[in-house]
Amino acid sequence: MMMVTKGADATKPIDWIARARELRPRVRDFVDGRWHATGGDLLRKAAPRDGSPLAEFGSGSVRQVEAAVASARRTFEDGRWSGRPVQGRKDVLFRLAALIERHLEELALLESMDVGKPITDALTVDVPSAAAVIRLSAEMADKCFGDVYGADHSSLTYQLRRPIGVVGGIVGWNFPLLLAAQKIGPALAMGNSLVLKPSELTSLTAARLAELAMEAGLPEGVLNVIHGTGALGAALARHSEVDLVSFTGSSHTGRQLLIASGESNMKRLILECGGKAPNIVFDDCPDLHSVADSIVKRAFWNQGQVCTASSRVLLQEGIKEKLLPILVERTSTLDPRDPLDAESKFGALVSEGHRRKVLGYIERGMQEGARVAYRSDAAAPLAGGFYVPPVIFDAVSPTSSVAQEEIFGPALCVMSFRDEEEAIRIANSTIYGLSAIVWTQSLGRAHRMAHRIRAGWITVNATDMPRSDAGGDVMTVGGHKQSGIGTEGGIAGMNAYMTSTAVQLFV
Repeated sequence: MMMVTKGADATKPIDWIARARELRPRVRDFVDGRWHATGGDLLRKAAPRDGSPLAEFGSGSVRQVEAAVASARRTFEDGRWSGRPVQGRKDVLFRLAALIERHLEELALLESMDVGKPITDALTVDVPSAAAVIRLSAEMADKCFGDVYGADHSSLTYQLRRPIGVVGGIVGWNFPLLLAAQKIGPALAMGNSLVLKPSELTSLTAARLAELAMEAGLPEGVLNVIHGTGALGAALARHSEVDLVSFTGSSHTGRQLLIASGESNMKRLILECGGKAPNIVFDDCPDLHSVADSIVKRAFWNQGQVCTASSRVLLQEGIKEKLLPILVERTSTLDPRDPLDAESKFGALVSEGHRRKVLGYIERGMQEGARVAYRSDAAAPLAGGFYVPPVIFDAVSPTSSVAQEEIFGPALCVMSFRDEEEAIRIANSTIYGLSAIVWTQSLGRAHRMAHRIRAGWITVNATDMPRSDAGGDVMTVGGHKQSGIGTEGGIAGMNAYMTSTAVQLFV
């Protein structure tokens, strides 16, 4: 139940359960540099690990949205942040990244309690990655150059890039701290003001992040956080003073945001939505044990609550009978444990409602004829917690609901294919196009697959858990099909938070 972390006394173990007992989280809005009570009907957040009461706050009101947007608009127009030299903005973001690292244990505990993820994952991935994203955004802030066209001796044409204005950031519940950082970093680095709306399922870290930003030197009102249900996100998306909405969440909500943009001020949108990643394994892979390790880690990391989880595994017919038993053996080590147990590799789902949804998909998979190749019968480690052990389905029809729809839970669907053509057809058969993984020793095949699979992020022979740094964020990634529009990461992802003007000078 204890673990040692780096700090002033690295030999002293941490009793996370004892710390959790002392936790008294308060969920409040953070607007114009001050704390405010949330409005609306009372919401009760339960701890995923044991179902005990964790926090209470209001469902939200339009008044909160109006106040937060007004604060962001005022601070953007008066130039307290948008007019600050880029080096000044970088300095603040560097200090914020350092503060996130300094508060590692506090933020990790909040993430684990809120989401149900293992405390070790929060310590080694979520919090360090959030700090790295903020730091990388600062590093790239002065790398977003304009273009100059010297057509002749009497004219000059150049591309002027400026902050877009007020940004609404709406983030999902599976990585609340990291997803918030992925909105905060680029938006603030480019000089915008931001209204951040976390999911009502995971509301503990967002406002704390805003408070740390002010401690780092961010002016009051530049970063505002409002809490409540999806109605607040809808109001933010329809607000005429919001210039851009950056969203991470389901494809269903992404489509609603497109409607809201069209029916309001045609604000720009960056939508990173759902996925149903195919993990395609060809029969020329020599080390099936390494392949199995990586598939299982990618499929069941964060209890499968990841948009890039490789929830569809496509095995070439010649190796299926060899690889499937290894997948089952590796998965059998992932029985749920208390997320606050430092040895836990598999925790709880985020809520009872989501638990019922995932169990419903598992039941549907069996009704549709899929064979259950593995399903643990281990008891939940804590009564009242929202636990679902991993499940592996075999002989899954590519057209079945479990193969087509985003389960967002620990259910792995195994299918077989004969050749490249069939693999590509199955891989592209869903409405999603976020990510894909290909295992092959053939460079030519890897290149062909990359050209024909409709996904914004394709990985070849490397599907382990993400590292605790921002390595992925140096790339520019955007979803295909109903996995989203726009891009995140890299210089292009930073430029998405700016507006461009063509300037022509005639002398």
